[in-house]
Amino acid sequence: MGVPALVLCAVALAACRAEPPPTERPPEPQAQAHTELRDAIQAPQDKARAVEQTLQEAAERQQAQAEDAEGG
Repeated sequence: MGVPALVLCAVALAACRAEPPPTERPPEPQAQAHTELRDAIQAPQDKARAVEQTLQEAAERQQAQAEDAEGG
Protein backbone atom coordinates (compact mmCIF):
# COMPACT_ATOMS: atom_id res chain seq x y z
CA MET A 1 0.00 0.00 0.00
CA GLY A 2 1.29 3.40 -0.88
CA VAL A 3 1.22 6.55 1.19
CA PRO A 4 -1.74 8.05 -0.70
CA ALA A 5 -3.75 4.87 -0.07
CA LEU A 6 -3.00 5.05 3.67
CA VAL A 7 -4.05 8.69 3.76
CA LEU A 8 -7.21 7.85 1.85
CA CYS A 9 -8.02 5.01 4.30
CA ALA A 10 -7.38 7.27 7.29
CA VAL A 11 -9.72 9.92 5.88
CA ALA A 12 -12.37 7.32 5.14
CA LEU A 13 -12.15 5.88 8.68
CA ALA A 14 -12.35 9.34 10.20
CA ALA A 15 -15.48 10.06 8.17
CA CYS A 16 -17.12 6.82 9.31
CA ARG A 17 -16.44 7.46 12.98
CA ALA A 18 -19.68 7.83 14.86
CA GLU A 19 -20.10 11.21 16.41
CA PRO A 20 -21.36 11.37 19.97
CA PRO A 21 -25.00 12.35 20.17
CA PRO A 22 -25.56 16.04 20.81
CA THR A 23 -26.06 16.87 24.43
CA GLU A 24 -29.67 17.55 25.13
CA ARG A 25 -31.37 19.07 28.08
CA PRO A 26 -33.09 16.47 30.22
CA PRO A 27 -36.86 16.40 29.78
CA GLU A 28 -38.88 18.66 32.01
CA PRO A 29 -40.45 16.90 34.99
CA GLN A 30 -43.92 15.61 34.29
CA ALA A 31 -45.62 17.06 37.35
CA GLN A 32 -49.10 16.54 35.95
CA ALA A 33 -48.48 12.87 35.16
CA HIS A 34 -47.14 12.40 38.67
CA THR A 35 -50.24 14.05 40.12
CA GLU A 36 -52.56 11.92 38.00
CA LEU A 37 -50.82 8.74 39.09
CA ARG A 38 -50.97 9.78 42.74
CA ASP A 39 -54.66 10.61 42.39
CA ALA A 40 -55.35 7.27 40.68
CA ILE A 41 -53.77 5.47 43.62
CA GLN A 42 -55.24 7.71 46.30
CA ALA A 43 -58.88 7.71 45.11
CA PRO A 44 -59.68 4.05 45.91
CA GLN A 45 -57.93 4.37 49.25
CA ASP A 46 -60.01 7.44 50.14
CA LYS A 47 -63.16 5.61 49.09
CA ALA A 48 -62.24 2.61 51.26
CA ARG A 49 -61.65 4.90 54.24
CA ALA A 50 -65.06 6.51 53.72
CA VAL A 51 -66.75 3.11 53.53
CA GLU A 52 -64.90 1.97 56.64
CA GLN A 53 -66.06 5.08 58.50
CA THR A 54 -69.67 4.48 57.39
CA LEU A 55 -69.52 0.86 58.56
CA GLN A 56 -68.01 1.88 61.89
CA GLU A 57 -70.77 4.44 62.48
CA ALA A 58 -73.44 1.88 61.56
CA ALA A 59 -71.91 -0.66 63.96
CA GLU A 60 -71.88 1.92 66.76
CA ARG A 61 -75.54 2.78 66.11
CA GLN A 62 -76.46 -0.91 66.12
CA GLN A 63 -74.55 -1.43 69.37
CA ALA A 64 -76.34 1.53 70.96
CA GLN A 65 -79.73 0.19 69.82
CA ALA A 66 -78.92 -3.26 71.26
CA GLU A 67 -77.92 -1.73 74.58
CA ASP A 68 -81.12 0.36 74.67
CA ALA A 69 -83.22 -2.73 73.87
CA GLU A 70 -81.58 -4.64 76.74
CA GLY A 71 -82.27 -1.76 79.04
CA GLY A 72 -78.57 -1.15 79.70
